[in-house]
Amino acid sequence: MTQDIETSRLTVNGLNAYLARPAGGSESGMLLLPMVTGIGEQVREWAEAIAATGVTALVWDPFHGPSSDDTSIADLLAKMPGLDDAVALDEQTQLLDHLLGELGCAKAGVIGWCLGGRFALILGGRDHRVANVVAYHPTVPGETPPNHTMDAIAHTGLIKAPVMMMYPAADELVPRSRFDELQSALQGRVTGPSLIHVYPDAEHGFANKTRHGTPVNAEAFALSWPQVLDFIG
Repeated sequence: MTQDIETSRLTVNGLNAYLARPAGGSESGMLLLPMVTGIGEQVREWAEAIAATGVTALVWDPFHGPSSDDTSIADLLAKMPGLDDAVALDEQTQLLDHLLGELGCAKAGVIGWCLGGRFALILGGRDHRVANVVAYHPTVPGETPPNHTMDAIAHTGLIKAPVMMMYPAADELVPRSRFDELQSALQGRVTGPSLIHVYPDAEHGFANKTRHGTPVNAEAFALSWPQVLDFIG
C-alpha cells in the first residue's frame, strides 16, 4: 500500500536538495545520488516512489542547480570532469547527517545511478552509518578519469552494510573486467550480504526511462525496481 507523500526543494548548509517523504516523516531514509541528469524529473520520480513505500528520500544535487529539466545532457556531461570526489563526498555526508538529524530518520541508506552508483559504493565504504547500499550500473570506467581520486573498488570492499548492485552486460562505459573487480570486492567482505544482478544485453543507464525504447532496458528495470524497493524497505 502506498502512502501519501510530501515533496519540497530545500537547502542544507547551502546545498540544494530535493525531499520526498511520507506525510509526517519516517524513521527510515535513503540518500539518492543521481546520474548525469542531476535532480531532473526521472530522479524526482524515483524519490517519490521510494517515499510512497514509507521511506524518506533526500536527493543530492551534483551540479548545484542545472539538471536535465533545463540543461542539455551534452552540457551536463561536460560538467562531470569538474566533480571532485572529496567535495562530492563531503556534500553527500552533510545530507546524510541531515537525514539522520533534522529529518528524524533513525537509519538511512544510499542509492545511486551511474555516477551516483559509484559514489554510493564509496560513501558506503567510508561511512558505516549507512544502513544499505544500492548501486545501479555504477560508472567505474576501465580508464580512471583524473577527477576519480577515490578508489571505488577499494571502498566497495569496506562496506559493512547489505549491498545490491545491478550491472548491464552491454555496458559501454564499464567493462566486464571492472564489474568482476567490484563483484570480487563485494563477495570478499566478511560482513554484509551482497545481492548482485547481471542483465545480459541491457545497456548503461538502463534504469532511466529515456532508455526504455530499447525493450531489454525496460525489462531490466521492470525486474529490478520492485526488488530494489523491497530491499530498501
